[in-house]
Amino acid sequence: MNQYLCVVCGWLYDEAAGWPEEGFAPGTRWADVPDDWRCPECGVGKADFVLCEG
Repeated sequence: MNQYLCVVCGWLYDEAAGWPEEGFAPGTRWADVPDDWRCPECGVGKADFVLCEG
């Protein structure tokens, strides 16, 4: 599973953990997060997230 980092504020979306507070169960892939979703910290869209190389 991958992690995606907001390049504006540094918030991290972890596919393994999901984000249950927003309704994304653990294991929810980034591709399955709606395109109109916004970063919970700064409000930017998915285009401002990058795949974390690990």
